[in-house]
Amino acid sequence: MKETEGKLIAVVRIRGEVGINPDIRDCLNLMKLHRKHRLILARNTPSMRGMINKVKDYCTFGEVDAKTIEEILIKRGKLPGNKDLTKSYIKKVSKSDLKTFSKEMSEGKTSLKDLTGVKTFFKLHPPVGGFERMGIKKPYARGGSLGYRGKDMNILVKKMI
Repeated sequence: MKETEGKLIAVVRIRGEVGINPDIRDCLNLMKLHRKHRLILARNTPSMRGMINKVKDYCTFGEVDAKTIEEILIKRGKLPGNKDLTKSYIKKVSKSDLKTFSKEMSEGKTSLKDLTGVKTFFKLHPPVGGFERMGIKKPYARGGSLGYRGKDMNILVKKMI
């Protein structure tokens, strides 16, 4: 994951709140992953990797492409007051269209903070067709759902939008 330094990664909380260590709960709250099936888009920095490493038993993460970011912003982006994020709002605030903004975001040139007023987390549905075969308590490398996914994160996010 170090080779993608500075690029954008998606982090999705998979497991719930019951029986969680208070340190891990605090870390999840700092990342704004308050509930199951919440997603954040974060830049891949050493400090963020440290936080993700701490919560890897409760979340899944990986790189996302510009097309997936575009879908997330339009279908799940929210403004205060629970209003939907629109293409016209993105164009007005960022001075670029949605495709350009999502491409720059995936390359790490811009972030969600550049869109003033947009909530920095996204509420997703449970995945259509369910999680992987081994469930939500095993790592992705062994057939489960937790931990690092790499480019396969795009598939999961599209199932959850």
